[in-house]
This record gives sequence, C-alpha cells and structure tokens, in this order.
Amino acid sequence: MKQTFLHFLTLIDQPNMGACYRLCNDHFKRFEQSLGSLTKHQAWPGGYIDHITEGMNFGFNLYEMMSKYERPLDFTLSDFLLVFFLHDLEKPFRYVEPKLILDTDEQKNAFIDSIIEKYGFNLTNDHRNALKYIHGEGDDYHRTERIQKPLAAFAHICDVASARIWFDYPKNN
Repeated sequence: MKQTFLHFLTLIDQPNMGACYRLCNDHFKRFEQSLGSLTKHQAWPGGYIDHITEGMNFGFNLYEMMSKYERPLDFTLSDFLLVFFLHDLEKPFRYVEPKLILDTDEQKNAFIDSIIEKYGFNLTNDHRNALKYIHGEGDDYHRTERIQKPLAAFAHICDVASARIWFDYPKNN
C-alpha cells in the first residue's frame, strides 16, 4: 500500500522527525509547488513531493523485502527515510520564487548543510555519506576502496527507480 510523504516522516526517529516537521511547517508551500527537476524527472509543479514520496515508497517496500533475508541491513528504515527526505532539499529553493542560485554541487551541498544545521538535524557519518553519494560516487570513485556505503547505495537505488524508470509518474495533469 502506498503511503504519503507526511506519513513517512512519522517513521523517522527523533530528534530528526521533529526537525523534518519544523522544516515542513516553514516551507511546505514551497515543497508543494516545486518541480522534481527542470526536465528529467517529475518535472511539473508538485513533482518534488511526488519524487520524494515515490522514492520513500520504493525504499519502504524494498527495505521490508531485503530485511527478510539472512543478511540484515546495517541501517534502519528511519535512516533511509531521513536521507531520502533531505537528498534533494535544495530543489524547492532553486525552482520556486524567490529562487536561489545554486550552480555548483558545492553550493548545493553547502545550502543543504545550512538547512541541516538551522533545523537541528542529528546526522551520523553514514547519513552524511548517503547524502554525498546518493547520486553515485562520481569523481570520488576508487577502484579498491568502497566509497558509497550501504545506506547511500540503497537510497541511490530508490532515487534512480523514481527518477529514471518512472520519471513521468505520477503526472498530475
């Protein structure tokens, strides 16, 4: 059964759940109006929440399925939901008036870090690794060292499924 964006926030452990709700209270209209991207996925007003919700639903179901195997995951569902909530956080501020200019990955990451600090999110090293590498290892790829840790890889799977497989769903036209 598909769940809503706000339902998933209730599954995030405190104190991060409270930080999520404070952030939503301050910026929910912006979240509701934002595109998921300019052209590649969920590129319509409201697409941002559609993308975040869909990725959270993928993760919820995949986490449940994978947890049934003999090799347990080394992160919690709460960890995933938190990372997925935060991973594209700059988009509502870039795409909805007044728009921020965030041209480089460094600017985007610095902006997200400022929101994390302002709202009092409590992130572990694994959360930070996942936020940095949810879109892949990029230039940090190393042929013998594992850069993208399991939480980042799991979130990456859910992000790619939403953004690259069902990029035009659920279109609300």
